[in-house]
Amino acid sequence: MTDQVRLYDATYRRFQLGARQRVRLDTYGHDLGQNSWLTVDEWRTALGWLGLAPGSRVLDVACGSGGPARWLARTTGAEVVGVDSNRHAVQTAGELARQEGLDALARFQEADAGRPLPFDDASFDAVVCIDAVNHLPDRPSMLRDWHRLLAPGGWALFTDPIVVTGLLSSQEIALRASIGFFVFSLRDEDERLVREAGFELVRCEDTTASVALVARRWHDARARHRAELLEDEGEETFTGMQRFLATVRALAEQRRLSRYTFLARKEASPC
Repeated sequence: MTDQVRLYDATYRRFQLGARQRVRLDTYGHDLGQNSWLTVDEWRTALGWLGLAPGSRVLDVACGSGGPARWLARTTGAEVVGVDSNRHAVQTAGELARQEGLDALARFQEADAGRPLPFDDASFDAVVCIDAVNHLPDRPSMLRDWHRLLAPGGWALFTDPIVVTGLLSSQEIALRASIGFFVFSLRDEDERLVREAGFELVRCEDTTASVALVARRWHDARARHRAELLEDEGEETFTGMQRFLATVRALAEQRRLSRYTFLARKEASPC
């Protein structure tokens, strides 16, 4: 078992641990159940771009514990399917959806988002992927698969939180990638790949400020709940995560690694 798998297993298996809940609330202000750089204000804005309504079908790629997906279903009435490769994340997401009375709108299943996903062509009106494309090894194939899954006129929304926009040392790269597999990109490369997959690129928003803010709050919140987290994680994992968050904050504040939100559209069928 890799360190990355151990970290995510621990996070999602004990997602409702009191200290973790308090850390999320301290970090985000509004606990969606996210494990990313996403704030509720940003999510509300992004969903407005998608124009979702009851009857819309949405795929959430690398959904984690499903917090943003459940919030999407609750606030828009759209049906959402979340996929993640971590079975503990999928189990937690499903259990929370049932507890919140959302199981008719939000369902979750285990799937490797780095491979073609097990859904029919044109199955969805929107595909969303928040702060996870950087964990998937074959971005060109992934984007082409999203294009396949979308109905004509459908939307793809994703964030890339490690776009290289400055000089980076080998040590900084190693620390930024210390919690798992990462693919670093350039903004121009992301845009090129979106277009080559057949999409029209509609928006590219700089959302680096969210990373700097969330990383600072997350680090400080974990420090406040150190004793409980140490008991759950152990010294090595706790210290490694704190070092990771400090590096994320510094690189985002200095704009040497940036985060961009991309909104792309599949061409509508001709009338």
